[in-house]
Amino acid sequence: MKNVLTAAAMALTTAGAAHAADEVKLQLKWVTQAQFAGYYVALDQGFYEAEDLDVTILPGGPDIAPTQVIAGGGADVTVEWMPAALAAREKGLPLVNIAQPYKSSGMMLTCWKDTGIAAPSDLANRTLGVWFFGNEFPFMSWMSQLDIAVDGKSETGVEVLKQGFNVDPLLQRQADCISTMTYNEYWQVIDAGVNPDELITFKYEDQGVATLEDGLYVLESNLEDPAFVNKMERFVRASMKGWKWAEENPDAAAEIVLDNDASGAQTEEHQKRMMSEVAKLTAGSNGALSEADYERTVKTLLEGGSSPVITKAPVGAWTHIITDAALK
Repeated sequence: MKNVLTAAAMALTTAGAAHAADEVKLQLKWVTQAQFAGYYVALDQGFYEAEDLDVTILPGGPDIAPTQVIAGGGADVTVEWMPAALAAREKGLPLVNIAQPYKSSGMMLTCWKDTGIAAPSDLANRTLGVWFFGNEFPFMSWMSQLDIAVDGKSETGVEVLKQGFNVDPLLQRQADCISTMTYNEYWQVIDAGVNPDELITFKYEDQGVATLEDGLYVLESNLEDPAFVNKMERFVRASMKGWKWAEENPDAAAEIVLDNDASGAQTEEHQKRMMSEVAKLTAGSNGALSEADYERTVKTLLEGGSSPVITKAPVGAWTHIITDAALK
């Protein structure tokens, strides 16, 4: 009798192990905020569980480089901007875009209007705040297209101020313009008491130099594993359900993000506003990468003058294998 019970227990244990949900670690590009609402919604609403996935969302931060995390095996998939991903690929880290939840870019330059800046041609001989750590690539390409040097203030050049992930350089008048996102830093400037009429903004989308942001990337070698591919198909399908739910229920999505903010740093007003702006960027995407948007991004990055972001058109930097299966 004892042997029978032992055998039955072993069978149950084996069956339980066989049906254990597949683990997925997702590395975010930045801290927990509505920029990543779709993933938190998918977790909260059970979309990942329904796909038999056990997803762990790893927040980013100023000291976390997503490309380094995935290179070291600390994540299965990461959220990254395409300029940084393609630059890393050219340097030997074989990242591949498997899905593109963001259709539009949220990056822009926000300037004091009283400096006399009214058009991109007025940016020369100014001090401009720019994010680095891979975020500077679209800016550098834009300046190259404008024939504006980035080696100091002059009639044909700008001084580039390495901007922290805050808006202090603008508020303190250390810079005439700073880098902002439509859904985040711009509103930090407004919340600091600045009237929108005091500012002028230049959206990268409007300038024709927008590059793809917040795509999902994996290591190329992992795509040779059918089990990994299947896992990513389910992950992308559930994530896009999360994103569309977030677009349709922005306030509720913001509340879910707040519930997952272990730092307690985010506020309800800011996250709800951020979610409403993020929904404009994910609208129009079903998760599949647009080849036209990809080609535009590559073209922008190659046009970097003497120091282009990438020196040649990438090969194998994206695939539709995952989304073709996930979205059918």
